[in-house]
Amino acid sequence: MGVLREARGFRVLWVARAVSFLGDSLGLVALLLYVEASTGAALAVALLLLAGDLTPGLFGAFAGVVGDRFDLRRVMVTCDVLQGALVVVMAVTLPPLPVLLVMVAVLSVVAQVFQASSRSAVPALVRDEDLEAANSTLGAGTNGLEAIGPLIAAALFLVTDVRGILLIDAATFVVSAVLLSRLPKMPPEGSGAVPTGVFKDARDGLTYIWRTKAVRVIGIGFFATVVFNGVDDVAMVFLSKDELGASDSAASALYAGVGIGLILGFAVLARYASRFRMTTLLLLGFAVSSLGNLVTGLAWAVWAALALQVIRGFGIAGVDVGINTHLQRIVPPHMRSRVFGNLYGAIGLAAGVSYVLGGLLLEHTDARVTFVAAGFGGLLATAAAAVAVRRQGRGGHEHPVRRSAE
Repeated sequence: MGVLREARGFRVLWVARAVSFLGDSLGLVALLLYVEASTGAALAVALLLLAGDLTPGLFGAFAGVVGDRFDLRRVMVTCDVLQGALVVVMAVTLPPLPVLLVMVAVLSVVAQVFQASSRSAVPALVRDEDLEAANSTLGAGTNGLEAIGPLIAAALFLVTDVRGILLIDAATFVVSAVLLSRLPKMPPEGSGAVPTGVFKDARDGLTYIWRTKAVRVIGIGFFATVVFNGVDDVAMVFLSKDELGASDSAASALYAGVGIGLILGFAVLARYASRFRMTTLLLLGFAVSSLGNLVTGLAWAVWAALALQVIRGFGIAGVDVGINTHLQRIVPPHMRSRVFGNLYGAIGLAAGVSYVLGGLLLEHTDARVTFVAAGFGGLLATAAAAVAVRRQGRGGHEHPVRRSAE
């Protein structure tokens, strides 16, 4: 709570993002139920999820350019307004599936621009020594409300319908935009320089990532662990229903395990993350999250699988805090949005690849084999990343760019 009390700008960002994430969660539930009811096709639901996950990856190189070219406050407010307008159109029209998929894809790209800019804004709102606590607090707030979003949506469906929930989602974007307008201006570094082309800026962002080993190594490691482990979202229902003989209620509860672990993990890391080197913390996160999937495949009961997924959530929290703090420190301010845009765009692609490859493995084996293979592959990716970070030597250490720039 200390960083929320002491940094007013960060407090505003935290509240705005928490409200926005809650709305996103409500909107996703509403859209999933609308697509299922209107089409009755599992493929349609999968396409909706892929439109939201894969599209940002295709435009990741451009998503971060916006935040590096314009004032971050203006970018975030504009993104919220655009997202709110898109959701209102969805609510009013409830479009057919092809149109809805296009709208969701556009919405996800705008959200990617917002996320890259908001992550870049954190170092401007808190002291360098508070970055670990700030990122942990931000993760706890956003993931906490996102985790309870489906429960709130279930209650709202008792008094309204899909249109009503989508309009509530749109309202959260309005609230977020109003809050973010109270932030101080955060102009881009070198804002007085002659502007270059968007494509050149996007290319420069990709070139920077590839040539900067401290960024490239952890980016590839993150991508690889998600390629292996992202399948747990698909395989969990089959593990609970087929292997563990769980009821629908128990199967649903298993999906809450990672969310519980995330909230607890962020709460712990807000206090203790600063004791770790960030590269060490994110490598531990890779390992714990991968091991969590591996041993979940060996679970003998629903409660055991739930406990193991909670542990996996701890690992994911470590990855989130470690990688965001590390990049905020080592990446120059004028490159941060592009790095975050490319990185998290690539993670969306990794999740899509994991869904496809993991689904094929699940079809030819079973959920236990899929979980074990996912976890084992993630551990191999973690080991490779650890070796690369070790070889990198001093290049893997944090350098407080913001402090030296000031």
